This record gives sequence, structure tokens and C-alpha cells, in this order.
Amino acid sequence: MSTKVNKRPKHKGTTSLFKNPVLEKLSRTHISVPLILFTIISAGCIYYGITEHKFTTLTMCLLFFSGVVVFTFIEYIVHRYVYHIKPKTPKMKKFSYTAHGVHHEYPKDKTRLAMPPLLAIMVATVFFLFYKALMGNYVYGFLAGFLMGYTGYLCVHFSVHAFKVPNNFLKILWHHHAIHHYREPNKAFGVSSPFWDVVFNTMPTKLEEITDDNH
Repeated sequence: MSTKVNKRPKHKGTTSLFKNPVLEKLSRTHISVPLILFTIISAGCIYYGITEHKFTTLTMCLLFFSGVVVFTFIEYIVHRYVYHIKPKTPKMKKFSYTAHGVHHEYPKDKTRLAMPPLLAIMVATVFFLFYKALMGNYVYGFLAGFLMGYTGYLCVHFSVHAFKVPNNFLKILWHHHAIHHYREPNKAFGVSSPFWDVVFNTMPTKLEEITDDNH
């Protein structure tokens, strides 16, 4: 017989990651900053692909959709194998906590629900160079979708921690991520979608609804 879990330990508040005030400030971001930034970059990629490389609407749509799908896969892989790496040294432990552990300890800290923009741009640049080497100028349509996949992920991740569970089909995303945070941290790695959890058999063992203390 399954039991619905209603009480969750309170993990509100925040903590400092760096003694240096500049680094500490850079480790935080308002959610609107990366959303606006990467939407503009994505729109610029689409515009450049159409005007400079004469890609058709169909081509751009296919590239865009492919980018979104690939992002959901990268999201899952990074969350599972990078953010939840088992640290074996003090340096790895520090990296693990700074990159993701702090979020699990303080999931209500809205300033740390997105990668800092400066770091995100650096990571996006690496992906751009990698995909450019693989697909040439088609990268512009693909990267546009990839970046919008990231902004979609940010919207979902921020919403599930900041807002109450909606009374519609989207509530599965709230419950899925809450299970990852509060009951099975080695399951439910997908945030924007549980699709890859199904593919790689990391769906939660129990599917009853669970919410955090703010829902």
C-alpha cells in the first residue's frame, strides 16, 4: 500500500559559496537574465541562418526541433553523471557541492536556480564550436533550438521550485522533480521532461504524488 508523503523538511534560505564577494555575486542570477539573454541569442541565430545562409523555413524548423531534443538528452546526462557524480576527493566534493549540491540543500534559493550567465555563455560557446565542427553552418538553426531547450528547462526548473503545483497536465513535472529532491535523488533526473528517465530506466520506483513544503 503506497503512502503519500506530505511533510517535507524545510530547506529555505541560502548560503555563501565563495569568500570573495565578487565571485559570490557572480554565482547568483535572477532567472530573467538567462531567459532574455538566450532567447535573444537564439533569435539571432535563426535570423543569421535565414538571411546569410538562405536556409528554408522547413530546414530551420527541423534543425530547431533537433536542437531542442538533443538538449533534453544533454540535460539528463549532465544532471545524472556530472551534477550527481560521487566525489572521491575533497576537490571533487567541493565541485559537486558548488555545481549542484547547494541546490539540493537550499532548493528554494531562487538566485541559484540557473547557471550564472557568464558561465552559461562560456558553456554555450563550447557547444557552438563543437556543433559547428560537426554540422557547419547548420549549427545556427540547431543551436537556436538547443538554447531554447535550455530556456525551456530554466522555466520548468524555476517554476517547480517557485510556484504551486498547477491543476493540469503539467503537474507531473512538479511531482517528478519533487521526488528527485525529497525521496529518490538517484532517480528522476529529467527536469524539462521525464522522457529520458523512461528510456534509461531511472523513473521513480513509486509514482504517488509528492510535493515540497511550499506546495
